[in-house]
Amino acid sequence: MSTLTTPAPGTAAAPLRIGPHTVAPPVVLAPMAGITNAPFRTLCREFSGGKGLFVSEMITTRALVERNEKTMQLIHFDATETPRSIQLYGVDPLTVGKAVRMIAEEGLADHIDLNFGCPVPKVTRKGGGSALPYKRNLLRAIVREAVTGAGDLPVTMKMRKGIDDDHLTFLDAGRIAVEEGVAAIALHGRTTAQHYGGTADWDAIARLKEHVPEIPVLGNGDIWSAEDALRMVRETGCDGVVVGRGCLGRPWLFADLVAAFEGRTDAYVRPALREVADVMVRHATLLGEWIGDEARGVIDIPKHVAWYLKGFAVGSEMRKRLAITSSLAALRAGLDELDLDQPWPAGADGPRGRTSGNNRVVLPDGWLKDPYDCAGVGEEAELDTSGG
Repeated sequence: MSTLTTPAPGTAAAPLRIGPHTVAPPVVLAPMAGITNAPFRTLCREFSGGKGLFVSEMITTRALVERNEKTMQLIHFDATETPRSIQLYGVDPLTVGKAVRMIAEEGLADHIDLNFGCPVPKVTRKGGGSALPYKRNLLRAIVREAVTGAGDLPVTMKMRKGIDDDHLTFLDAGRIAVEEGVAAIALHGRTTAQHYGGTADWDAIARLKEHVPEIPVLGNGDIWSAEDALRMVRETGCDGVVVGRGCLGRPWLFADLVAAFEGRTDAYVRPALREVADVMVRHATLLGEWIGDEARGVIDIPKHVAWYLKGFAVGSEMRKRLAITSSLAALRAGLDELDLDQPWPAGADGPRGRTSGNNRVVLPDGWLKDPYDCAGVGEEAELDTSGG
């Protein structure tokens, strides 16, 4: 289902093959709950010129099978999105299989990614997310059902290093992925215990690449700039990168990534505040069109305001005001009061989003006693949350 090719001289990485799909440059937008909906994917895709792979928010398999109204909206793709990529989260092999077959039979997507990276305590305490790969047999059963049910659709998976440094799972999980027909695998170089704190372990990405040479390995973690992406490929030998928090409030990072992988490092986007404001208004407009309600679209913007305005000289009162606007006109008016000629601020390319650690890992009782016993995972583990 996948093809590895040797990078051409002078390039950072060859195009990525995921089943029948060519991803060039090999850049993937990481699924993020409440962020990577169709409007945000549209923005990122526009800046990339349509290059790369842009994955949906995480979809809970049980909610999909039950055709939950909110979930059905989340799997809506813009007509210009290709390939259409859905990330699924599930803990029950049979339910995962049903969800995948539904996607394949109804033509709901062109690519399926499986989430085994969520570190949220309310998920891991039920044995889901990044806790699940510790149970090797359960992981294998889920992946097998997904690949079998997908038919011709390629299935990939995303995971973390393990639960903590004493319970690493990524090498075993990578071998299971190969044996069960997964098309590519992405590794976030952190454990569940690290949450989003500390520094991502890129050496683990390199180890996984050496361990599973049969399929593409994608690296994830601490890619804050296009140069970080190039460095990750160079240092780990990975076949592509998955970018999450680095693009928060900065969808034009995908323009930088395309330029970097194409050798045009002098073409990076450094927007003045005026251009950032225009993107904010367009983002809110797209949200309103997607939801079908302009006011609700603007209400979804507050979570993005701090990310978009990071580093710019904008007072706290104005930031609060922009975060509570109720119409596009009010949002535009507030932005127009700013000094829109401010250039892109130094240091604004650095870390953004969640950076704190969470060293307490919550697991089901006795979870670590046996890495193969599958008991203890119930349907309540399928919560509408995401991360990884």
